[in-house]
Amino acid sequence: MGPVAGRMRGSRPRAQGRPPLRPPTPHPSGARAPQIAPELVPRHVAVVMDGNGRWAKDRGLPRTAGHEAGEASLLDCVHGAIELGIGWISAYAFSTENWKRSPDEVRFLMGFNRDVIRRRRDEMHELGVRVRWAGRRPRLWKSVVDELEEAERLTAANTTLTLTMCVNYGGRAEIADAARAIAAEAAAGRLDPSKVDERTVSRHLDEPDMPDVDLFVRSSGEQRTSNFLLWQSAYAELVFVPTLWPDFDRRHLWWACEQYASRDRRYGGAEPNPLPPG
Repeated sequence: MGPVAGRMRGSRPRAQGRPPLRPPTPHPSGARAPQIAPELVPRHVAVVMDGNGRWAKDRGLPRTAGHEAGEASLLDCVHGAIELGIGWISAYAFSTENWKRSPDEVRFLMGFNRDVIRRRRDEMHELGVRVRWAGRRPRLWKSVVDELEEAERLTAANTTLTLTMCVNYGGRAEIADAARAIAAEAAAGRLDPSKVDERTVSRHLDEPDMPDVDLFVRSSGEQRTSNFLLWQSAYAELVFVPTLWPDFDRRHLWWACEQYASRDRRYGGAEPNPLPPG
């Protein structure tokens, strides 16, 4: 993101890496990852974790109970992604629009995100997962920022999978922040406006090294992208799963990946092409 919005580019902490201490935990059902050719496994999967409120309402529980139940779903998907060989998972944990919810729910979500990151940080590190944060710093609780940055520091050199927690994130906000940073560099004479292209914009996004999204998954059956990773999802394949998020697990993720593997990605061309335009 641009310097006006939060962290400066290139400020990521570094840590001494090591091999994962343990493999992912098998699913309790005994289900195994499907056999998908490595070149057809999506490199980057974006996940909109939708349906927590409806899940809770169906059970006569407060909305917060749905969020709490959804924690296990995300962790199970991380284990399943490692089993399948997915390299990046980006999870929509709290959007820039979520501030419109009731003060009580916002307060709960701030504390919940902080506590989940703290509670699961060591587990992610043991699995070899690198935790990243995308989103705006303003308005976030300092304790949330501290936990996100500590998780980034601890796991910075891990290479098994990258889990990007998108907290106080919005796709339009990210693009606006990038445009603001580019304009500031141009005004300072550090950037020739005539040289600005798509790569320039990509370098100014929250996570400049994040690959484009291959597969965009949304739970709950809703069919919209909700302002999530708009720039990165330009050529993503969309899969909408009817299951509410607290009932979602790695088997649903694997099914979505099988749908992805069965599709012809054309990137605007007439013939299938496994490689994005470069």
